[in-house]
This record gives sequence, structure tokens and C-alpha cells, in this order.
Amino acid sequence: MTQTVQAYFDAFNAGDVAGMLACLSDDVAHHVNEGQIRVGKEKFAEFCAHMNRCYRETLTDMVIFEAEGGTRAAAEYIVNGTYLETDAGLPAASGQSYRLPAGSFFDLKDGKITRVTTYYNLADWVKQVSGG
Repeated sequence: MTQTVQAYFDAFNAGDVAGMLACLSDDVAHHVNEGQIRVGKEKFAEFCAHMNRCYRETLTDMVIFEAEGGTRAAAEYIVNGTYLETDAGLPAASGQSYRLPAGSFFDLKDGKITRVTTYYNLADWVKQVSGG
């Protein structure tokens, strides 16, 4: 199932939301760092639209792990980004660059991702975009 996770991240790096959605189950549970759980592809697509408006990101140094016979996976990577538009409740955007370690965890069933959970250090990101 690491092929599905790799395809998901390849689509992310290509800015291909449709490609990301193709990797997800219809009832995917998206656990957002510092946020609420969003259920379903429509909510995931809305989140992607928001993120693409506020941020431009590429993931590098990717390592994908698989466990439990392909039903679970994890990935560790570096987020290389540019803060494009101010996101509500966060510091003002002015094109700041950031580099942030992150990780994602997945449940998979029938070749589709049924859960995506992403973690990163928000305080580190705030410090980077605030000039600290």
C-alpha cells in the first residue's frame, strides 16, 4: 500500500488535488494538525483549496513506512513552503519561506486511504514566518 501513499504525495507535490482525491476513500477521515476531523472527499477538497490559496508547499526527504499488512502507513518528510496569503488567526503573510519537519499517518483499505493524520510543530512554523 505504500504505492497509494507515494501516489498521494506525488500528487501533493504536483499540486494535483484530483490526484490526491483519487487516492482517498469516499469517507476519508482527515485529522488536521491543530484542527477538527473532516470526513469525506468534499471536506478534504475544501481544505486543499484553502491551503493552496494560503501556502505553496513541496515535500522533500520523504520516508514512507508500512505496517500491519498494508493497512497502516506513516511518512516523515520536510515541508518546504512559502506563506502566500494570511491564514485566519495566524501571523500576516508576506511571502515568507519556511522549512518544517512533519509526519503523516494513514489507514488504508482496498487500496484507498481511509484516514490521514498530519502533525507538525505549529510553534516552530509561527516562529519561522514571524522572523524569529
